[in-house]
Amino acid sequence: MFGSAGQAVLRYEAADFDVLQRGAYVLCAVSGERIALEDLKYWSIEFQEAYRGADEATAAALAGGAKNLKR
Repeated sequence: MFGSAGQAVLRYEAADFDVLQRGAYVLCAVSGERIALEDLKYWSIEFQEAYRGADEATAAALAGGAKNLKR
């Protein structure tokens, strides 16, 4: 659906995202796990990050972005 089998590069908007570089997945900013684009439901416009689920999105939001989370 989204082209090549590699990693996509996206620009996250309020209700959707723009595909800047075609690919099949993005990486969760918190866990590093692959998220198929058709399964992507959580992201941050402010931090331009994708998240696997609500738990990761909430943790990143509370920390001020995934880069601020201790791993």
